[in-house]
Amino acid sequence: MGMIEETLTKRLRETEEGFRPYLPEETGYQETVLQAVNYSLQAGGKRLRPLFMYGMYRIMGGTDEPAVRPFMMAMEMIHTYSLVHDDLPAMDNDDYRRGKLTTHKKYGEDMGILAGDALLNLAYETAFRAFDSLTDSRRIASALRILGHKAGIYGMVGGQAVDVENNGRFVDEATLFYVYKNKTAALIEGSLMIGAVLAGASEEQLDTAESIGTDIGIAFQIQDDILDVAGDEQKIGKPVHSDEKNQKSTFVAMRGLEESRQRVREYTDRALDRLDHMETTEPEEKNFLRGLMESLVNREM
Repeated sequence: MGMIEETLTKRLRETEEGFRPYLPEETGYQETVLQAVNYSLQAGGKRLRPLFMYGMYRIMGGTDEPAVRPFMMAMEMIHTYSLVHDDLPAMDNDDYRRGKLTTHKKYGEDMGILAGDALLNLAYETAFRAFDSLTDSRRIASALRILGHKAGIYGMVGGQAVDVENNGRFVDEATLFYVYKNKTAALIEGSLMIGAVLAGASEEQLDTAESIGTDIGIAFQIQDDILDVAGDEQKIGKPVHSDEKNQKSTFVAMRGLEESRQRVREYTDRALDRLDHMETTEPEEKNFLRGLMESLVNREM
C-alpha cells in the first residue's frame, strides 16, 4: 500500500469516527425516521466531500478542527439526503445503492422522503456547531452561505431539477454540462471552498478552489456514466445500465466511451494543474489531495 492509500485509509477511519458524535439518537416517537437517517448515513460511501474539505482546509493553513469538522459532517448529510431522494420512485427509482437496499426500499417511500428532509435540516443544525470553535465567526458565516448556495436551487437542487425535467429527452451538450456542474460538481466545489474560507483564504484562492471543484466534479460524473455502461455491478454496488433504463442523457451516450475517458482525463489534469499552482506550507496535504483526485480517474466503483 502506497503513502496516498495509507493516508486515505487513515483519513477515512478518522472521518468515520469523527462523524459518530453527530449521529442522532434513535429514540422517541420519531424513532423510525431517525433509524432511516442513520441507515442512510452509515450505508458506506467514499466520503469524498468531507475529505476534499479537510484537505483544502489544511492546504490553506487551517488548524482549528472544531470549526471544520461540523461542516464536513453537514456536507456529507446534504450529499446523503440528495442520494436518498434521488433513489425514490419519482426520480431514479433505484432499489440498491452501495450494495444495500436504498432507504425507501428498507423503510418505505414515506420514510425515505422524511429521512431526506431530516438530513437536510440536520445538516444546518450540525454546521452551526462550528460557532463553538475559535474560528472567526465571519468565516463561519461565509461557509454557511457557500453551503446553502451550492446545495440549493442555484447549485445541486437546480441541477437535479433540470435532470429530472429532461428525463426521457435528448438534451444538448450545454444542458448536460449544466446538470453535471450543478447536480454533481456543486457540492464538491462547496466542499473545497468551505475548507478554504474557514482557513482564511483570499478571494483569488477561493475562486481557484471553486474551479478545481468544477473540473473534478465533472470528471467524477463522466466517470460515473462510464461505470454505468462498462462497470462491474458487484464493485459499484448497483445495477449497471440504469441510465439507459431511465432514458437519461449522458456524455457516454452522446460521445461514446473513448471520448468520455479522454474528457475525464482532461478535466482531471486541469484540476490537478490548478492545485499544483496553489501555495501551501503543507505539501503533504497537497500530495494527498492530488492522489485523491487521481484515484477518481481510475476508480472502478
